[in-house]
Amino acid sequence: MKLKNNVAVVTGAGSGIGRQISLSMAAEGASVAICDIDMEGAGKTVDMIGKEGKGEAAAFHMDVTSEDEVNKAMAAIAEKWGRIDTLVSNAGIQIVHPIEKFPYDQFRKLVTIHLDGAFLTTKAAVKYMYEQKSGSLIYMGSVHSHEASALKTAYVAAKHGILGLARVMAKEGAEHGVRSNVICPGFVKTPLVEKQIPEQAADLGISEEDVVNNVMLGGTVDKEFTTMQDVADVAVFLAGFGSNALTGQSILVSHGWVMN
Repeated sequence: MKLKNNVAVVTGAGSGIGRQISLSMAAEGASVAICDIDMEGAGKTVDMIGKEGKGEAAAFHMDVTSEDEVNKAMAAIAEKWGRIDTLVSNAGIQIVHPIEKFPYDQFRKLVTIHLDGAFLTTKAAVKYMYEQKSGSLIYMGSVHSHEASALKTAYVAAKHGILGLARVMAKEGAEHGVRSNVICPGFVKTPLVEKQIPEQAADLGISEEDVVNNVMLGGTVDKEFTTMQDVADVAVFLAGFGSNALTGQSILVSHGWVMN
C-alpha cells in the first residue's frame, strides 16, 4: 500500500474532490482526517471509508478561515494518530460575476476560504511536519492558477495566490523534508461546476451547451471533463513521493487545456 502509516489531513472532504481524494488515500492505507464545516457530509465520507475496510478515517469540524479552529482541529488530529504526514488544502467555493457587479464581500469570502485557508492550514500542519522532518503539502489549484477566465476575478486571484504560497513553502520546507506541490485540475463535473453552467450562460448571454463546449472545455484536446478520480490519483502520487526531487511544482490535470 502506497500510503501505509501516512496520516493525511484533507479539507473540504465532506463532498466532491475532497471526498474522492480521501477515499483514494484510505484505499492506499492512509489514516485520513476528514475536515469540513459540513459534518453530515464528513460523516458520510468516514462511513464510505469504513465500508471499504482499508485505512481509517475520522471527521473533524474545521472552518479553514478560523485560525483558532484550524489549530484546534490539527492538534486533535495529531493527538489521535501521533503525526501529520500530508495536508491536502482543498476547501473552496466558486462565485462568478463580471467585476462591475462583483460584491466586494463575496470577493473577500472566496479569497479568504481558498487562500487564507491554505495559509492557515499550512501554518498549523508544518508545526508537526517539521518536528518529524517529513511531510507533503498538496494544494488544490486550478488551470486558473495559470490562466484567466472572464467572470472569475476572485477565483483566479486566489488560485494564482495559492501557486505563490506553494512555491514559497517548497523553499521554506526543504530543510525540514517537507515537499509542496499544487494540483491544477481543469473543469471537474462536481456540483460546484454544474452550478456555474447556468450562471455563466446567463452572465455571458449564451446557451448552457456553449458554456460547456466552448467556455469550459473549448481549450481541451478532447472536449472531456477531468474526473475526480483523475485528481485523486495525482494526490495519492504526491503524498507518497519520496524526496524533494518533486517540489514547488504545479501539475496540470486538464486534458491538455493548459500545457507547461
